[in-house]
Amino acid sequence: MALQKKKTPMKEQAPEERIKNFKEVPFGYSDNEAVVEAERCLQCKHQPCVEGCPVHVPIPQFIQAVIDGDVVEANQIIKSKNNLPAVCGRVCPQEEQCEDVCVMGIKNEPVAIGRLERYVADYNMERGTDSTSAEEIEKMKVPELEGRKVAVIGAGPAGLTAAADLAKYGLEVTIFEALHETGGVLRYGIPEFRLPKAIVDQEVEAIKELGVDIQLNVVVGKSITVDELFEKGYESLFIGVGAGLPRFLNIPGENLNGVYSANEFLTRVNLMKAFKYPEYKTPVVVKDKVAVVGAGNVAMDAARTAKRLGAEDVYIVYRRAEEQMPARSEEIHHAREEGIEFKLLNNPVAIHGKEGRVSQMECQQMELGEKDDSGRRRPIPIEGSNWMLDLDTVIIAIGQNPNPLLTSNTKDLKTKSWGGIEVNEDQQTSREGVYAGGDVVTGAATVIKAMGAGKTAAENIKNYLLEKSKK
Repeated sequence: MALQKKKTPMKEQAPEERIKNFKEVPFGYSDNEAVVEAERCLQCKHQPCVEGCPVHVPIPQFIQAVIDGDVVEANQIIKSKNNLPAVCGRVCPQEEQCEDVCVMGIKNEPVAIGRLERYVADYNMERGTDSTSAEEIEKMKVPELEGRKVAVIGAGPAGLTAAADLAKYGLEVTIFEALHETGGVLRYGIPEFRLPKAIVDQEVEAIKELGVDIQLNVVVGKSITVDELFEKGYESLFIGVGAGLPRFLNIPGENLNGVYSANEFLTRVNLMKAFKYPEYKTPVVVKDKVAVVGAGNVAMDAARTAKRLGAEDVYIVYRRAEEQMPARSEEIHHAREEGIEFKLLNNPVAIHGKEGRVSQMECQQMELGEKDDSGRRRPIPIEGSNWMLDLDTVIIAIGQNPNPLLTSNTKDLKTKSWGGIEVNEDQQTSREGVYAGGDVVTGAATVIKAMGAGKTAAENIKNYLLEKSKK
């Protein structure tokens, strides 16, 4: 039988229906659809997809297990490398990673690796077979490390990944999380319709089952310091606190009512459940006309969330062109389907208000010049092209930096000019025994890259402690 050239489609909520709710947009594969898609895999000997994955999931092997009808085994294969498969199956930019180097994709569409990973994770969650097997844990255990204490700061994707692997090595692991819920950006940054919080809860529970202790509402750098953690007997630390400090445009009018950072907007909606108002008393006022400044995944999330909160006209305002938008093509496609309007090659220069609230945003049209350091053509202002966009709400989504609270209260920890922590290729910081990874090191990046850093750090913390015990 000839191989199917295109990916097996995944059914979704219709745009006109989904803009009225916060339910997940794609429904996932059925058993039959998953097998049909899995059979497109060529089972290449050199397996470029594995190298394309930041955590090196054995992709052909788990896909073969799906074909063989052993979806529980497929899950164990994924979990040998990836502790958050249901999350990654939904929010990973597979098209830039494993699927980008899929051999099937040279002449046809690549295998839908992300959709298959989601299918496997969901199948096992529904049946209660999603925990890492005892055999896998036993295989990773290092007898010399059993009972020794390691602290992980931050319960986001980097911290959860590091903690899970460290626990599998036999270490006694405690995560210290500043917020009142786990998940970091998985919970406060990514909307319910892209990543249901019940999925995050279940993935975190599976990590707790490994023996990881999670302490909530502990702000390291304020409630307790890095020095005090070492004094309490923790032999090594991993810092994975993310980048939660929003960046602004620094233009007139950003202090008006109705101007949000995307960080605040999404946190209030996701973590504080503003989308369930009045059941949860954290209202977010968006009114009818909303502009989101920026064109990354966070901007798409904010725009699509505003639409679901009742905004009639939602605009993405971005100073570059369409081909330069950093958001995933899938997110841009979904946004367009949902009626989000794109005002490209426009740069906000001022926000105007009436009686203290946003009424308009002044934009200047741009044209593309020569390439800049990022390799993209530089946007250049067009003189005399300013125009006004009538608005009630502005959401700034142009990136985040790390909160300096921890780094400014920790001795001998070198940081970069923008506040990120300096590390070497082993994720080791300038301070002995302290490792770091994720957005606090790279700036805002993808969930899977943060997980890759957490995995690398865990491996090197293991090696560091083994060396230490020889001295």
